[in-house]
Amino acid sequence: MLQRVSDLPVASVSPAVACGQTLARRQIRADKVASVAGAAGLSNDVRIAMVTLRPRTGDIVAVKVLSENPGYDRLELPSGRLARLSVGDIFIGVIGARRALKGYVGDVPAELAVGDELHILNLGGVLGRCTGFNQAMGQPVRTEYLGAVMQDGSLLNIADYALPLITPEASSPPVIAVAGSCMHAGKTRVAVELVRRFTGAGYKVAAGKVSGIACLRDTLEMRDNGAIKTLSFLDLGFASTVGVSDLSPVAQSIIAHLGTSAPDVIILELGDGLLGGYNVSSILNDQIVRDSLAALVFCAGDFVSAWGGIELLKQHGLRPDVISGAATDSRMGVDYIRQELGVPAANAIAGGAALFALVESRLLATTDEAMQ
Repeated sequence: MLQRVSDLPVASVSPAVACGQTLARRQIRADKVASVAGAAGLSNDVRIAMVTLRPRTGDIVAVKVLSENPGYDRLELPSGRLARLSVGDIFIGVIGARRALKGYVGDVPAELAVGDELHILNLGGVLGRCTGFNQAMGQPVRTEYLGAVMQDGSLLNIADYALPLITPEASSPPVIAVAGSCMHAGKTRVAVELVRRFTGAGYKVAAGKVSGIACLRDTLEMRDNGAIKTLSFLDLGFASTVGVSDLSPVAQSIIAHLGTSAPDVIILELGDGLLGGYNVSSILNDQIVRDSLAALVFCAGDFVSAWGGIELLKQHGLRPDVISGAATDSRMGVDYIRQELGVPAANAIAGGAALFALVESRLLATTDEAMQ
């Protein structure tokens, strides 16, 4: 069962003592607020407690930028706009962890004192201690922890603003799930193309992202392409799904909340890969989620990962209805997967109409089966 922030003891805070006497507080003006903290509705003027934390995922903190990375110098704001970060900027971010095969890897520190160093782990403003990174990304941007953001005497955590965990109705809309072999396999491109194609065909589409690290970019793109409602694990109070061993309550809740908009179909992206640090497999093992599935699209980076995805899904009693992603970027890939692996294949970029036709036919077949 997932633990809410209201269930956690406030005793996880150890006050930083000024002159050995009192808890130090001060008002600061932040240059930017990261999108991951957007649900708190903070202004740029915030009050911080200069405390030593035993931090929790989701704690909202203020930091000052200490270094720059020219290739990773943007911060996503609550509007979705990307703003450039410079040395000396103060911004509001959120404590969290990341496990990116092609990005940064970082953890929530066991303790955090004023002046300690944190690293920016993603564009959404998730902060942690970087323990490794893909060399192509360069060194992570370093920041200095200034204090924990507070309001009405309480320290803030994004879980304080989360939607409740709920179970979908038995009559919830059918779900098309988009899973993949790893990050950058093409999942978001496929999910967005399906949103666009289904919307263009007259369907009411809701869409969401169930796992990964918090950033608005993907769900905003889904909305830009016709989704009537979008949600992600961030809306349920999670900066990332690292460390959440069972994601089924998250997946169920996203399906249930999206279902309130009465869509004809829900398209869900399962961030990262079936294997990795984000516990995607726990979603596919959940019977409520499985019962809602009308189609499963698997995005593969190459032929080996296409084959491996099929074999791995077999272990969960599943089979992809369509394979897409980078492995289908050429006609050769589409033909190989169809002929040698025996699974329909289509590319979201060059074959969006074919991809839609394959997924829609499966959706209609599943709907017909359910009505019989």
